[in-house]
Amino acid sequence: MIVVVDAASHVPPYEQVRSQLAAAIDDGTLPAGHRLQPMRRMAEDLGLAVNTVARAYRELEQAGLIVSRGRRGTFVTARGADREREARAAARQYLRRTAELGLTLDQAVDEVRRLGAGARG
Repeated sequence: MIVVVDAASHVPPYEQVRSQLAAAIDDGTLPAGHRLQPMRRMAEDLGLAVNTVARAYRELEQAGLIVSRGRRGTFVTARGADREREARAAARQYLRRTAELGLTLDQAVDEVRRLGAGARG
């Protein structure tokens, strides 16, 4: 198991869970799409109250590190290198398609800028 709670620590248990999961997400140990243990199961494994683990999960979700999908579970979101990798893949696909349509790179980029300006303004 990735998370270890030190009962003698001055750091509250929910914060120990939150910070260890956040670190595992940030360093890629828990990759995007990874399904986390259900809260009850993690609480049981760690000897904690379910509300303690629920608070850690809630704070991770508020930080955008995880997303809860109800009965389907809680999953790690795309962040950092995963997000950048997915953005590159989307850009490649876009460039491939605009080339098929006969647009130059400058025209494709101009189109993105127009759309981006419209989305912000």
